[in-house]
Amino acid sequence: MRIKTIIILILIIAAFGAGIYFKDDAIRLFAGFSASVQNFKKLDIQNLISEAEKKIFLPPPLNIGGLGNQVVLLQSKIISETNLQRQENGNLPALTENQTLNEVASAKAADLFLNQYFEHVSPSGVGPGELAQSYGYDYIMEGENLILGNFSSEKEVVQDWMNSAGHRANILNNRYTEIGAAVVKGTYKGQIVWIGVQEFGLPSSFCERPSEAFKNEIDSNKTQLDFLTSQLDAKKQQLEASGRGSPGYNQMVNDYNQLVQDYNSLAQTTKNFVVQYNERVNSFNNCVAGK
Repeated sequence: MRIKTIIILILIIAAFGAGIYFKDDAIRLFAGFSASVQNFKKLDIQNLISEAEKKIFLPPPLNIGGLGNQVVLLQSKIISETNLQRQENGNLPALTENQTLNEVASAKAADLFLNQYFEHVSPSGVGPGELAQSYGYDYIMEGENLILGNFSSEKEVVQDWMNSAGHRANILNNRYTEIGAAVVKGTYKGQIVWIGVQEFGLPSSFCERPSEAFKNEIDSNKTQLDFLTSQLDAKKQQLEASGRGSPGYNQMVNDYNQLVQDYNSLAQTTKNFVVQYNERVNSFNNCVAGK
């Protein structure tokens, strides 16, 4: 009988000790989880990189004036004279004529005459970047040169642009790869004049942009991590409020530990995704900067 009593006491002490062990183990796991959350959020907030913004270069429009004449100016020669200037000033690569940019330039010239203004931004607030994108031209860099007056030749038109620092910079920008142009005769403020438009571009296809779907997946993972965090907080409160001998206590510990594993697994995956995404954004931004 005495031996039986001793065995029962040993079993009670063992069960009591096991309860303490499970609870202490859960609290230790929670402490590890909290540290993991802080580290992951710090990486996400401080190291997520933004893509470089589109760049637009718009020197003030040139109004040259000049007497009317019977000269006929051609769009094709505006482009050839532009590439000649690039060759003679630094042996820069010739710009490729882009039909979409030609359409943008023609639309700009027509709008200037129609609405009788001479600015890069229309009275309705449409700038060169918006105009180009409305025609389906997506760009990394874009520039526009405008000129108004009467000229003896296409060479004179381009030379007048070259004599202006801002317009010269557009013509000789070594980042542009494409050009569109228009030269149109019409009535402006009661006078017969020519309006010349140059549209320069570095298309978005030149630099590989990070996948938007990849970024969306990261955002989705972050939302899921926030949800898991709220579940873990609730489970922790249940564990702290429960006694070690309460019904279902061991199952709550198991559920909590599984949530910790789920969180840590997703957190590590998302952390790796962020690193990969940032590398791609860095590569894109270096390309935009010409590095």
